Amino acid sequence: MTKSCLIEKIGYHIPIGERDAQLLAAMEEAREEFRARSVVRDAGEPSERLYVVKSGWFFSYTLLPDGGRQILHIHYPGDIVGIPDIAFHRTGAALAAATDGVLCPFPKSALDDVFIRSPRLSALLFSIGMVEHAVLADRIRIVGRRGARERVVHFLLEVVSRLRVTRRDLGARFELPLSQSMIGDAVGLTNVYVSRALTRLQREGLISRERHGIELVDETRMKHEVDFEDRHFRIDTSWFPRE
Repeated sequence: MTKSCLIEKIGYHIPIGERDAQLLAAMEEAREEFRARSVVRDAGEPSERLYVVKSGWFFSYTLLPDGGRQILHIHYPGDIVGIPDIAFHRTGAALAAATDGVLCPFPKSALDDVFIRSPRLSALLFSIGMVEHAVLADRIRIVGRRGARERVVHFLLEVVSRLRVTRRDLGARFELPLSQSMIGDAVGLTNVYVSRALTRLQREGLISRERHGIELVDETRMKHEVDFEDRHFRIDTSWFPRE
């Protein structure tokens, strides 16, 4: 049986019993493959489906009046894409593939089974949606108040903290299959400024780079410099309904 990244992510926060595992597995029954840079859906389409990221990296984005692109969220294996759109009839952001990958689509109406049969799982899905909101708010704060170097530092810390949810043995080195333009679109910079920031960080000994690999050489100092808080590390589950 293929390992479920969704169950692994959920299991990071709460124990997964047989019933909840079955509910989560039902979300991964269908599969659709996408090539890098392909658009999965445009903004404004009917909000009828959510997606589980089975493999690869995806991102949600909006287009600006001047033709620019603002990346709102990066989606990793195990993520559920579309939670912010649950309350609306149409999607608020477009979705595209950053790399080759597989999505598991499921209808929004399928969530009623989760809400009825597993209040604890429902509480966690709600909390994960709030984590995504907090992560975006943190990035807005950095973009609005800090320079290019600090924006890139914060983005790298954001990425590695999310990767560690489903890769608990991940150390300081990780693959970053995003172009400098994509990073720039996430933190409000041109690819030239992203390149300069990465070069400066490497020169300062904070990171090292090898092709698409990034190593955070001094993660503690990086966190201190941008006052980084790992929103993914621990969710408060003390209020969750009991089994």
